[in-house]
Parts: sequence; C-alpha cells; structure tokens
Amino acid sequence: MLGLAFTAWLAVLICYGGNWVLGQCMIERPIVVGLIAGILMGDVQTGVIIGASLEAIFMGAVNIGGAISAEPVTATALAVAFAVGASVDTSAAITIAVPVGVVTAFLSIFMNNVILAFFAGPFDKLAAEGNERGLALQHYLLWFVKYAAFALIAFLGVYFGAEPVAAIVNQIPANVTAGLNAVGALLPAVGMALLLQMLWSPQLAIYFFLGFTLYSYLQLPMIAIAVFGVVIAVVTALRDKELFELTKKSVPALSSSDASASKAADDDEEAFFA
Repeated sequence: MLGLAFTAWLAVLICYGGNWVLGQCMIERPIVVGLIAGILMGDVQTGVIIGASLEAIFMGAVNIGGAISAEPVTATALAVAFAVGASVDTSAAITIAVPVGVVTAFLSIFMNNVILAFFAGPFDKLAAEGNERGLALQHYLLWFVKYAAFALIAFLGVYFGAEPVAAIVNQIPANVTAGLNAVGALLPAVGMALLLQMLWSPQLAIYFFLGFTLYSYLQLPMIAIAVFGVVIAVVTALRDKELFELTKKSVPALSSSDASASKAADDDEEAFFA
C-alpha cells in the first residue's frame, strides 16, 4: 500500500504542480491525470476510463481568478488508486472522487490565500534588490514545497483510506452498489449540462442534436462522432474564411478625395454637437 500511496502522490505532483511550473499546460485535466496515474500504477485502461469519466464531470467546472470550483487532480488520482489497489468498482470510485475534488478545492484555496501569503514579503524584498537568481530559486523551491505538501493529501488518502474504503465497499448491499453505479453513470451528464449551460446558443443547438441523433439512433461510437465534429468545424472555418475574404474584396478602398470629404463631414458633425 505504501508504493500505491507514493504513486498517487507522484501523480498529483506531476500533474497539479507541473501544470503551473512553466505556465498552464492543461495536464491537470482528469483525462491526463488518469492516464499518468494508470501508467504509474500499472493499469492504464482503468486510469483512462476513470480519467475520461471524470473529465466529463469536471468539464463544466471553471476556475475564475482565485476561486476554485473543484480540484480534479487529487480526486482522479485517488479514484484510480482505489480502483486499482483496493479493487473498488470503477463507478463507485468515480462517485467517491467527486466530493473529494470539492473538498480539496477548499484546501487549495486555503493554501494559496493563507499559507503562501507569508512568502509575499521575501519575494518583494528580492525584487526590490534586483536579485533575479534569488527570485528564481525561491520560486522553484516554493513551487516544489507547495505541491509536494499538497500531494500528501493523495498519499495519506490512499495509505490510510484504501483498505477501509475497500472494506466498506465490500460490506455495501448489492442494491446500494447498483445505486452507486447508476449515480456514477449519471455524473458525466451533470458535467455536460454545466458545460452546455455556458455554451448553449441557438446557433450551436443543431450540432448538439445532430450528435445525439448519431449516437442514440445510428449507434455510432464516440470517436466517430468526434471525427465527424472536427470535419464540420474545419468546413465551417474554411467557409467563414472565404466569406471574410470576399467581404474584404467587395469593399472598395476610399480615394483621397472621398477620405477628405468623409473627414470634413465628421468634423462638421463634431462641431455641431460640441
């Protein structure tokens, strides 16, 4: 269990910390975290399945400024660890991961706004002195300490929680387990609904119904529908580009005399309303 806990800690450090060390590179998304955690824990298939499911759930969760709606990295790492090391059902692990992501979001806010505030003074002092090497050293050192400490949540959760969670899950009646599986299957729909609430418009609605029809009635796989969507996006972009170029060509350039007349008319209008 110690090795599994360490791999969960390493997955959080790589994905959550690596996402910010040189700029936001989006490796903190659950689909990437699930892949990396699956590689580290020796079960890529389970990691990808859990990561893709949690990606659909947390896709509509948007972090604005210092406000964090959910922290999916720790949630994904714990879910993969429980599924791989504690033999927890995938749907149950996904259901457990959702509240974990919400709780760890509050811990992340506390760390950013309270604990790291004590280091603002040293940063200001080094900046005032023009000590660039000291700034870089403190930046990377504090980065490692911050995310290594935050990843301890995943380490402790797996080390102390995997066996109790497995024992509790094994004692759950079959009808309750079926309910957890049903909830786990519905959670991605909630994530998609949150995303559509922000993106929904009459212009985009037709594409949503097209994808729904392709999946529900024509039984096309999701990858085929995604490729179909990419083709539509490329064709639409090329058409818009052609229309934009035609619009530019259809607008004749103003001659110097027309430009002078237009400027004079604007000056007269400004003088009238002055």
